[in-house]
Amino acid sequence: MTTDWSSLLNSKKKVGVVCNFAHSEMSGKDFYAYFKNTSSGGVVRSLLRTYGVSNSKKLARKALNRRGFTN
Repeated sequence: MTTDWSSLLNSKKKVGVVCNFAHSEMSGKDFYAYFKNTSSGGVVRSLLRTYGVSNSKKLARKALNRRGFTN
């Protein structure tokens, strides 16, 4: 299963939310709550269910770094 990071990182606000999650400023529950009832909700839900919160944060950091979004 692959995660569609382009759908999660297609606006500045979403990048900020993913960045907060990746850097432990947001819990997995809050991260999912932000994307719930959106087109990206399923992507976030499957990411968290497949990899768990700690590995999802690691993958989010990796995705941000590979796309040039750094803190």
